[in-house]
Amino acid sequence: MSERPEPSGSSTSQAPRPHVLVADDDPGSCRFLGDGLRTLGATVETATSGKEALQRACTGRFDLLLLDCRMPGGGALHVLEQLRADVGAASVDSAAVATSADITPTGRDDLLAAGFSDILPKPCTLADLRRVLALTQGESPTSVLDDGAALYSSGDATTMRALRLLLREELALLQGELDQLNTDRAAFAERLHRLRSSCGFCGATALAEQTVRLQRQLLPDGATPAALASFRRVLRATLRALDS
Repeated sequence: MSERPEPSGSSTSQAPRPHVLVADDDPGSCRFLGDGLRTLGATVETATSGKEALQRACTGRFDLLLLDCRMPGGGALHVLEQLRADVGAASVDSAAVATSADITPTGRDDLLAAGFSDILPKPCTLADLRRVLALTQGESPTSVLDDGAALYSSGDATTMRALRLLLREELALLQGELDQLNTDRAAFAERLHRLRSSCGFCGATALAEQTVRLQRQLLPDGATPAALASFRRVLRATLRALDS
């Protein structure tokens, strides 16, 4: 590997190290992906089968999952479907990237539709790994909350802070009610409609976008596990930003 982590005294070293699960039954691919991600500052665990990957993702909290499309015991698509369906899994809403040495345009579309954030071709480069690792950093407080938009909507900083306190209470309540709401499409749709308004006043742009996306994806029997996981991930990021 030609790149090295930042020196221990730099500001980068103070940031939490992303926790990544690499699942691949090919020893060479697993070694390259693991070593490359560690070079970029991640903490990495590995699995060599779909069954092992699912077990680790259910019991351990990961910021990012790299799942090979073809593994014994289930490939990337099977693993993610099973994981998203288990609301109690520790990594149920973690960002996921599918890895493959042979992916067709149709296969790529299917994986993205299933909830994968990106597709990583093999062989790949360190630059590719840096790109997918950035998925763990894409919901920083500055990207989740837009102070300028909030001030424009609310009129002044005091009102903005008051509205954000109310949004924080709303989101904390919603987080505990998501699974129950997902069994009642009409109630869920109404709740999302109200949430869009609250997000607009508070400059919660990332959550507003996810809310619109979830509204469009609501089915008669509720949102898919993948859609709900994406929404939950941004909801949690917004709560963290509101608390910072």
